[in-house]
Amino acid sequence: MTLRLIESLLTGFAVAALLGTAYVPWLRKIKAGQEIKEIGPNWHKTKAGTPTMGGVMFITGVAAAVFTFGFTFIRGGELGALFVLVFSLFFGAIGFLDDYEKLKKKQNLGLSAKAKFILQLAVAVALLYLLRLEGYLTPALYVPFWNITIHMPEWLYFALCAFVVVGTVNSVNLTDGIDGLAASVSVPVFLFYTAVTFFWGGRYGALGVFSAGLTGGLFGFLLYNHHPARCFMGDTGSLFLGGAVCGMAFALDMPLILVPLCLVFILETLSDIIQVGYFKLTHGKRFFKMAPFHHHLEMGGWLGHKWTENQIVGLFTAISLVCAVVSFFACMGRYA
Repeated sequence: MTLRLIESLLTGFAVAALLGTAYVPWLRKIKAGQEIKEIGPNWHKTKAGTPTMGGVMFITGVAAAVFTFGFTFIRGGELGALFVLVFSLFFGAIGFLDDYEKLKKKQNLGLSAKAKFILQLAVAVALLYLLRLEGYLTPALYVPFWNITIHMPEWLYFALCAFVVVGTVNSVNLTDGIDGLAASVSVPVFLFYTAVTFFWGGRYGALGVFSAGLTGGLFGFLLYNHHPARCFMGDTGSLFLGGAVCGMAFALDMPLILVPLCLVFILETLSDIIQVGYFKLTHGKRFFKMAPFHHHLEMGGWLGHKWTENQIVGLFTAISLVCAVVSFFACMGRYA
C-alpha cells in the first residue's frame, strides 16, 4: 500500500508538471487570460491576462493516478475513489462553465449565483445518494475528538450534508485569491486524507490513491501557480478542488472532520460574511480593509504591515498543516 500511494503521488505530480509545459503556452496562445476585479487591490491589475483554467493540470494528474494505481481497487468493486473523482469532475465542469462565461464576456463575471447554487446542490444530492446507496455514507454523525456517533433522522442528515458540500466547495473557491494560496492550503488537507486511508486500509485504499494522486497533482500545478503565477487554476480547478475536499470527507463517512481540517477555508468564508453583514448594518463601513481575509492582510489591515503574497501563503499553509495534524489525531479512533 505504501508503494502504491507513493506511485500515485509521483504520477499526479509528473502528469500535472509535464502537461503544464504545453498547456500553459497553449492557454496564452488562445488568450484564455483572467480578468481582474476592479474592486481588488490595485497591484493585482498586473495579473490581468494571466492564463486561467490551469486546474486542468492537477485534475488530469489525479485522474491518471486513479485509473493507473487505483484500477485494481476499482476492478475489485472498491469504487470510492471513482465516485469522488466523478463528483469532483462535475463540480469542475460547473467551474469550467463559469470560466468560459468570464472569458466570453471578457469580465470577471460568469454564471449567476443562483445558477451555480442550483447546479452545485444538484451535484451534491446526487453524490450523497450514491455514497449512501453504496454503503460509504450513513445517517450517523461521527464526532471527532470525542469518537462518538450521533444518529440523526436520515432526511435531516442528508439535507444538512448537501448544504455542507455546497458551502465547502465555495469556501475553497473563495480562498483562491492570490498566487498559490488555494493549492498550497489544500496540500496538507489531502496529505491528511492520504494518511488516514493508509492507516485504515481495507476498502479505503482506493481513496488513498485519489488523495495521494491529487496531492502530487497540486505540487505539479504549483510549479506554474506559485508567485508570480504563470497560470491560475480558475473556477475549473477551485470547484473541482472543493468537490474533492468534501467528497473525501463524505466517502470516509465523517463530514464533521471538515471543521478542524478546513479551518483556513472556513475563516476565509467567515471573513467575507462578516464584511458583508457589517457593511449592511453600519450602512457602508467595513470591518476588514477587504474580504476575504487574505486581501485584508495584503492591504495592511489592523497592524499596518502589508503582507506579501508569499508571506500569506506561508502563514495559511502552516495553519492548514497544523489543522491536518490535529485532525489526524482527532479521528484515529474512527475505524480502529
